[in-house]
Amino acid sequence: MTNRIDSRMRQGALALAGVGVVLGLAVPVLAQGNGLAMLGTLAKGEWTIRQRGGAAERKVCVKSGAELIQLMHRESGCSQFVVEDGAARVTVQYTCPGNGYGRTSIRRETPALVQLESQGIQGGMPFELTGEARRTGTC
Repeated sequence: MTNRIDSRMRQGALALAGVGVVLGLAVPVLAQGNGLAMLGTLAKGEWTIRQRGGAAERKVCVKSGAELIQLMHRESGCSQFVVEDGAARVTVQYTCPGNGYGRTSIRRETPALVQLESQGIQGGMPFELTGEARRTGTC
């Protein structure tokens, strides 16, 4: 009888450990999903980025919203990792081989106004961008 109880306890512990492994593997997969649905709710067109601190305004043509993620790294071929994918906020960390990396958070206020925070390394130098982007026309 004692052997049966020990055997069942071991089976239960193994099953619980298996569930833990499955959940442990599921979390990174969920975090890396390519959802970013909030970006799809942004108005398409020309957006003007106004940085805090007096930097010159920049214009960006937004077609999918993803154009706002890599403002300092405009090249393609960068890998991205989705850190946060919420209804009103997304955060993406990215790496561009040979040119640095960045982490950008975009908070949606309206379909035509977002708050931006981005920092990282570009061309061997650190950067920090904080400001807002607003739809200002067509492109």
